Amino acid sequence: MPTLSAVTQRLTFWLGAIIVGFVIVAMTLLSEWAAQTYRLLSIQYNWFNFAIPPIGLGLTAWITFRFFPGSERSGIPQVKTALETSFTLKESARLVSFNIAVGKLFLPIMGLLSGASVGFGGPAVHVGASIMLSAGKIVKFPPHYMEKGLILAGSAAGFAAMFNAPLAGIIFAIEEMSRTLEEKISSLVLTAIILSGVTAYALLNNHIYFVDESLLMPLGQNWLAVPLCGLIGGTLGGLFSKVTIMGNQFFNLRKIPIVAIAVFCGGIIAIVNFYSNGATIGTGYQQTKAILQGTQTMGPAFPFYKMITTWATFFSGIPSGIFVPSLAIGAGIGVDLAMWIPIAPVSVMILLSMTAYFSGMLQSPLTSFVIVMEMTNSHEILIALMATAFIAAWTSKIIHPEPLYLALCEAYKPALKIIKTG
Repeated sequence: MPTLSAVTQRLTFWLGAIIVGFVIVAMTLLSEWAAQTYRLLSIQYNWFNFAIPPIGLGLTAWITFRFFPGSERSGIPQVKTALETSFTLKESARLVSFNIAVGKLFLPIMGLLSGASVGFGGPAVHVGASIMLSAGKIVKFPPHYMEKGLILAGSAAGFAAMFNAPLAGIIFAIEEMSRTLEEKISSLVLTAIILSGVTAYALLNNHIYFVDESLLMPLGQNWLAVPLCGLIGGTLGGLFSKVTIMGNQFFNLRKIPIVAIAVFCGGIIAIVNFYSNGATIGTGYQQTKAILQGTQTMGPAFPFYKMITTWATFFSGIPSGIFVPSLAIGAGIGVDLAMWIPIAPVSVMILLSMTAYFSGMLQSPLTSFVIVMEMTNSHEILIALMATAFIAAWTSKIIHPEPLYLALCEAYKPALKIIKTG
């Protein structure tokens, strides 16, 4: 029979997860309002396009580092560092805390109101971990829960709520946040699944239930889209990560004031937003939705414009993620490939390219194909998504062997060492 303490801990754990879900929903709704507000004002007032991004990002970066240190950028490196490093509760506050959660709630909205390419995947992970850890402190959870369990559970809950993808949240927690699966073994297992699945697919002539005929891929030329999208998407995703890592190291070494960097990045965003006719404004969710539904056409340069504004937003230091913008970039790449090399249905090439770019950027193939499958209900091409994700991840590793978030964690480890030795 559980003790009263154990019951309290479980209730707190469940309540914390529910709160995380409500908070992420609020963030999502506010993000769409903020992006739409900026878009409408930028259309109404021409000067808005060029004046607001530099000023807005400079102000947001100053508030971030002055009042909410630790809430900058994605937040996933902070959570990963907290998971992988032994620390006391006082030390953890520099990486995961209620104050950081508060900053992560409204500062990304300020970024969107400044015209930046702000994603909410990373912030959702950071907010989820911070809320769950704060709840654990209130009821005095046991140390082993405080150190790892609550942070990991909160980060997975935030991810799942952000993308409405519970299975992807579980995979993300295992593959990206804790990396408890031995990489070579997991790759071999998934490769075996892919090969057996393709064999069954060929022999049974795609005999599955509840088929969405718009996503069918008969054996033949269509399957050439898998290596094509995997190689192109993986290469571009790998290049995005490499530039992100190199740029982060460059700015850290130069010790340039963050507000000056933010103002400069705001200027870049203003220019790109203008030349893209506003297509790069916001999270990228609306653009991705429009591409998938075929309700809006994007120019061939859209994915590259979006990459530039996402880089500029990241380097500005404001709280922002790259997950949602990366889905928009991947969708744009798929449209381009379908136009230039039409070897499969447009919808299929879009989904494969989204998976490939996401996988190449993170080098987390399991998370990549599961999140695309869950978000788009594309179970019919699961085998193709899986194969594309692994091709993209392998391609990305040739460009930069170290995964993106693992490399970004290095910036937070020296700070913890200073605390311990100081």
